[in-house]
Amino acid sequence: MRSFGTLSFGHYGPLGGGRQLTAGDSMLQAIDLAQGMDDLGVNGVSFRVHHFARQQAAPMPLLAAIAARTSRIEVGTGVIDMRYENPLMLAEEAASVDLISGNRLALGVSRGSPESVVRGYEAFGYTGSQDPRGGDIAREHFDLFLRAIDGEGLAERDPHSPFGGGTGLQRIEPHSPGLRQRIWWGAGTTATAEWAGRLGVNLMSSTLLTEADGTPFDILQAQQLDAFRAAWREAGHPGEPRTSVSRSIFPIVTAEDEMYFGGSAGSDQIGVIDGMRSTFGKTYAAPPEVLVEQLQNDAAVMSADTLMLTIPSQMGVDFNLRLVENFAKHVAPPSAGSRLSPPPDSRVPERAPMPIPRHPGPFRLRWGGERRHPHRPVPARR
Repeated sequence: MRSFGTLSFGHYGPLGGGRQLTAGDSMLQAIDLAQGMDDLGVNGVSFRVHHFARQQAAPMPLLAAIAARTSRIEVGTGVIDMRYENPLMLAEEAASVDLISGNRLALGVSRGSPESVVRGYEAFGYTGSQDPRGGDIAREHFDLFLRAIDGEGLAERDPHSPFGGGTGLQRIEPHSPGLRQRIWWGAGTTATAEWAGRLGVNLMSSTLLTEADGTPFDILQAQQLDAFRAAWREAGHPGEPRTSVSRSIFPIVTAEDEMYFGGSAGSDQIGVIDGMRSTFGKTYAAPPEVLVEQLQNDAAVMSADTLMLTIPSQMGVDFNLRLVENFAKHVAPPSAGSRLSPPPDSRVPERAPMPIPRHPGPFRLRWGGERRHPHRPVPARR
């Protein structure tokens, strides 16, 4: 793992004690937080998308606003539910945000996660699915979306049009060259990860996996990442794909941190969600030196190139900026000379940073020296 960003679930509503976080508050705070993280040099900011819920449901205007107010940080989603999307409209919006941001879009999409309503995508006009979870609609929409962002002609030109005319097929506009390289698929199973690898898009490994055979969550994820990369290579795609995993990680640096997160650390959980037996990852909450050791032993964190920190966005801008800054200072040291660098005696040993293709920002995870607790080898998948 070489870089990090944040993943916000964007919840709003009652906060207790008569306080209320409105939808407008949530979006405006997200913009302010992204600006602060851009100033810190964090690599990315992403938002979870849910419909019929008090969360971010229409992320593209928010991403455009953040893109216009920042200069380095990637802006993205984790993930957009393709069952709900008009693929051509999404392609237009994605190209627009990518152009506004200077190619800083990191758009994560997928079949979507369990909902608070029954087949909500049908209320958006997308009916006829043969899959009880709408997976066939999501993949059909994604296929057309990829064709659109690749610049394929999709509508017949009108030779009699007063607005240019011509013959043949017209692509959508605007067009952002290379946008496909910045598209991610969110996978909850190894089979879906392999499908994404064959398709040639980046991979976001889900916050839960619909696989539960007793194997630790991080090992399941690492196996998924390996299978994805193998499928990418076998399909003959050039270069190396990007991969990300998400974790709840809370460095305990102050008494306030201890008060909020001291009892949060836990272990993997197995449960049933959306009718499927699933494995959920644990929460990390510990002093920085303990977190470094724990994350070095997390096989998926060490395998992925990007770590997304799930943040408690309801806690406000200042709280989350301090949380991210603590992670940057004490767990993920930046390059030498950065204004965020802690004193030398408080830092873990370093080694030369590894270059990251197509990824802006100065932060690089550089845990160095002899690992006191080498992470477990990832067993081959049977």
